[in-house]
Amino acid sequence: MVRRYAFTMIELIFAIVVISITVISLPMMNQAISKGIDTNLVQEAIFASSGKLNEILTYQWDENSTPNNSIYSQVIWTSVNDCNQTTKRRSGHIFEQKHRRCLDNNFSVVQPTAVLGFEATDNGIYNDMDDFNNVSVHLFIDNSGVVTSAEGYKNNYTMEINVSYADFNETTAASKNMKRVDITIKNSDGNITTKLHTYSANIGEVDYAKRSF
Repeated sequence: MVRRYAFTMIELIFAIVVISITVISLPMMNQAISKGIDTNLVQEAIFASSGKLNEILTYQWDENSTPNNSIYSQVIWTSVNDCNQTTKRRSGHIFEQKHRRCLDNNFSVVQPTAVLGFEATDNGIYNDMDDFNNVSVHLFIDNSGVVTSAEGYKNNYTMEINVSYADFNETTAASKNMKRVDITIKNSDGNITTKLHTYSANIGEVDYAKRSF
């Protein structure tokens, strides 16, 4: 008599159940991993927009903010009586050297830029905040400089930048004293993923005392 080894019915059923669970779970795991990657890419897009927002704020407030032979921005007159004609200071300014002050040229000579955007005289160089107005760039670019989707198969996010004069009821856009920077992130379907904004005021810069030793 030959002895034969074989699965019992209960072992066979148990094996079928385990294999079924594995087959069903794999697609769900892949889907979860895919969603996780997509979420990470959205976060990267948000970080990129936040970084760009901070970068824009490092530029001078306006094309006309910096007088000749100076590297520091000054307050642009936004009306005839905006600054004191003699001291070239606004109310609240400290009348000391190296503190914030208004331009020597008053409102009749120099005013904030009327049309915000990249000027032809910039020669391709961004030199003030509103140069970034109406800029739209893709966030994922490969090593050759060609725009592609992230990882070759995910959404291709786009960053749209808008710079405008802010309106706060009391401080109207017509006064041209505040600029608002909006950055909108959109996916390949044109849906908004996130939108960030910040403000910058026409307050000039301070200089610093320097000593040589």
